[in-house]
Amino acid sequence: MLLIKGLTKRYKTGDLALHDVDLEVPAGQVMGLIGPSGAGKSTLIRCINRLVEPTAGQISLKGQEVTGLGRAALRQTRRRMGMIFQEFALVERLTVMENVLSGRLGYVGFWRSFTRRFPPADVAKAFATLDRVGLLDHVDKRADALSGGQRQRVGIARALVQDPDMLLVDEPTASLDPKTSRQIMRLICEVCAERQLAAIVNIHDVNLAQMFVQRIVGLRQGRVVFDGAAQGLTPETLTLIYGEEDWSRSIRRDDDDDALATARTLHGEPVRERLAGLT
Repeated sequence: MLLIKGLTKRYKTGDLALHDVDLEVPAGQVMGLIGPSGAGKSTLIRCINRLVEPTAGQISLKGQEVTGLGRAALRQTRRRMGMIFQEFALVERLTVMENVLSGRLGYVGFWRSFTRRFPPADVAKAFATLDRVGLLDHVDKRADALSGGQRQRVGIARALVQDPDMLLVDEPTASLDPKTSRQIMRLICEVCAERQLAAIVNIHDVNLAQMFVQRIVGLRQGRVVFDGAAQGLTPETLTLIYGEEDWSRSIRRDDDDDALATARTLHGEPVRERLAGLT
């Protein structure tokens, strides 16, 4: 699905944000991206859709080279990469439905886009997606009237109506309480399994990453220093990623019923078994 080879980003200041990163993310896999602040996590995500231009390396999505695309072709390719932001990036004065339909702007002509007159099929798709994320009763509410969790669900719905091949998720739970954070991560994992979407989730909460994602990649100073299953995050591994600290508490699993209620098969791996193995 997504293939990254030798990805490097050096800013004009001379700072090296990414150095020779190689990654492959298959369809249906949710990959958690962890590391200290400044490790290059957000830069990596933004290089994939070229919101940040890479200095060197190759990025391909389903066999299509992304790094060499011109402006028009890049616009079309970005439709296949749904972006979910930490701060939601909603238009506050617009309704939930209008915000979600903005995910279809890349598919409609200029005048339809300008007047926000969307085809009936797009509207039906938006309704179905809002139903899936649990917001069907909020379609006419303004975005600024929603809670943080509801706003993030709008952001997820907006990304999904693009009909993407993959999701790029930048700290989706940073401003949410623990219970809502779990609900959002669970939703992201579920929709990726349902639609066979690849996903990269930049996440600071190591416990949350271990609980939900299938694979974790650790970055430090722009380099991949860990790439493996959640069970591989030992105190020694976390020291390699983040530096010296007492990490023993950070890898304990929580027996909370809400977490164990996710016991279902995600891509052939029962979450309950994974949690039990880490307790």
